[in-house]
Amino acid sequence: MDPRHILVSVAPEEALVHVRTLPARPAELEPLPPDLPELLVGRLGLLGITGLYPHQARALEAVRAGRNVIVATGTASGKTLVYDLAFAAEAILSPKATALYLFPTKALARDQLRAVRELRLPQLRAAVYDGDTPRAERPLIRRNANLILSNPDMLHASILPDHARWADFFLRLSLVVVDEAHVCRGVFGSHVAHILRRLRRLVAHYGGEPRFVLASATIGNPSELAERLVGLPFEAVTEDASPSGEKTLALWNPPVVDEDSGARRSALTDAARLMAALAEAGVRSIGFTRSRRAAELLAEFVRRELPAGLRDRVKAYRAGYLAEDRRELERRLAEGELLAVASTSALELGIDIGSLDAAVLVGYPGTRASMWQRVGRAGRREGPSVAVLVAQDEPLDQYLVTHPDDLLDRPPEAAVIDPTNRFVLEPHLACAAREHPLAEEELDRFWPGARPAAEHLVEEGELRRRGGRLHHVGRSSPHRRVDIRSAGGRTFQIVIAGTGEILGTVDEARAYQQVHPGAVYLHQGEQFLVLELDLVGAVALVEPADPDYTTQARDTTDISVVEEVRHAETPGGVPMRYGVVDVSDQVVAFARKHVATGEILDVVPLALPPQRLQTRAVWWSLPQTVLDRAGITPAVLPGAAHAAEHAAIGLLPLVATCDRWDVGGVSTPYHPDVGAAAIFVYDGYPGGAGIAERGFTDAERWLRATLETVRGCPCTHGCPSCIQSPKCGNGNEPLDKAGAVALLSAMLGEAWG
Repeated sequence: MDPRHILVSVAPEEALVHVRTLPARPAELEPLPPDLPELLVGRLGLLGITGLYPHQARALEAVRAGRNVIVATGTASGKTLVYDLAFAAEAILSPKATALYLFPTKALARDQLRAVRELRLPQLRAAVYDGDTPRAERPLIRRNANLILSNPDMLHASILPDHARWADFFLRLSLVVVDEAHVCRGVFGSHVAHILRRLRRLVAHYGGEPRFVLASATIGNPSELAERLVGLPFEAVTEDASPSGEKTLALWNPPVVDEDSGARRSALTDAARLMAALAEAGVRSIGFTRSRRAAELLAEFVRRELPAGLRDRVKAYRAGYLAEDRRELERRLAEGELLAVASTSALELGIDIGSLDAAVLVGYPGTRASMWQRVGRAGRREGPSVAVLVAQDEPLDQYLVTHPDDLLDRPPEAAVIDPTNRFVLEPHLACAAREHPLAEEELDRFWPGARPAAEHLVEEGELRRRGGRLHHVGRSSPHRRVDIRSAGGRTFQIVIAGTGEILGTVDEARAYQQVHPGAVYLHQGEQFLVLELDLVGAVALVEPADPDYTTQARDTTDISVVEEVRHAETPGGVPMRYGVVDVSDQVVAFARKHVATGEILDVVPLALPPQRLQTRAVWWSLPQTVLDRAGITPAVLPGAAHAAEHAAIGLLPLVATCDRWDVGGVSTPYHPDVGAAAIFVYDGYPGGAGIAERGFTDAERWLRATLETVRGCPCTHGCPSCIQSPKCGNGNEPLDKAGAVALLSAMLGEAWG
């Protein structure tokens, strides 16, 4: 059945607020390069590949000419074939050449290994080398493989520290691939940038000089991102000439169920109804959520809507599952056994999960680049497909579904990284010195401007000068202290108390919020109750349970100004600052909420230690003259500032490449460092991730969208669509919608009556 008909039949008429048809794009093919080895041309013919799309041909020509290239085109546009052909042609002609492919996930590496093996070329001796590779197999892979598929984590923690064993491979290294490069943004991207510099340095030490190929979704700054990641000039290929079938793209806003509060029906509920209807009609779909918990809930809600015989064909997929469980889900997806899968961003990337007819996005994923990646997961072949964005009760979602041009017609955002962040830079300099003593000229070549950071490490006793080089001091490896994926801290294991079975993992930044004692934890639709959070052993002990409530952590946050870096004023004359802040956050309790009604049953105190970070923030000081102009009294101020803070955080992804969960906020009627009432919005990562800085740079657009969203929301006193936050540590108290409108209007120099 045509998925478009199912969409129309399931959606309430008022829910489909915008529908757009993206026309089919026919295939354009250019002949294969005439100088490709005959053997390779023959293998491609067996796979049905007789030509290249124009963007593939251009990129392949540039790579084979020795240039560094980033290919930034849409989902299923054939980016993988570019670098596979480049290395396959070289391996046939130069059997000693080697290549290193880096993927952001283990699943993607194994999926690409299958693609390489489909070429059936004996000259390509490919192997995956990651944390799941048995130790007994690793020496054999190092000796025999000429194509290594890995990830930045393994490169950082295993390959580079053990570089002497890779000397021959590095000497002959001709090609380095970084796939899904758009994922390398924020703090993770900054880590990857330093890992790639460490790789370049060691390869140069052994005499190699590889080309780099980066593959990315469409982003606003492909050349800039590639050059900041690798530290070398790049040529960008961005014209996507791949074919696609006709796609119907719909914006779905769940109907209001309470006129007074403005509450809307749950986006998860509406998405589940649509996916269940698709599954009953035999239409395969993928549902994307923004959190692990939401993925579990979506899969469970879809199963409840289906007959018993179909329920086992609906699964959740997310990070934190054990490797064998993930691979079994990937196999069932690729082979068509599953009718529906609910996933986090884990399946947003280019892993082959077969042909899907529909993609359902539960909430805006935070960036247009990510949205188009997810939309592109449906209709990977030439038939018609459907993609639906179901808006959540959040300010940004509500703004975008009422401004479809802002969502669908604006160019993709720029991916931001900051390799100069000293919290990221200094640990990697220590790792580099541990791998091989650092010469001053190497610092200038691979880390321009990093000498002050190196001097700081010398002062701290981490590095020592000897023989004109910087040597790492100490017996323990600095590599173990660098977690490139999380906001800092260790990885906690989630273990079933009675059996010792490991359910999954969670990083320390999330552990205090998600697996504190008494928390309800979801795994593949099953509920578990957290019995104990062992902070020393980094283990959360859980037991199976079936409570009729969910849990939400409550926390308190203190913030202090360390340094003002930039300053400006809003159109209403409100001082605005950007700079360095210290943040202390402590989970002090959790609320138990009834599953059906959302009623708070009770609030249970907790005794967990505070988590501290130094980061970057944007903040506004609210002088009394502005408050008087807005009519904000001392009684109204706490709720008005708190509501404005929530709404601003919700709209920040409109101007910065982030998710609202990447940032935090604090509002206060008086802040001693500011000398007035203040609103802070800060990056949730040590040293910052460039998010607050983007907000500062585009503050007027950010604040105007925030004001428009709050003022235009149909609720009376404030709701999740405007000023309530799902992550508020104070239980969304106090909040004052009218006060927020008055305050934001005054900040922008507008009348609010």
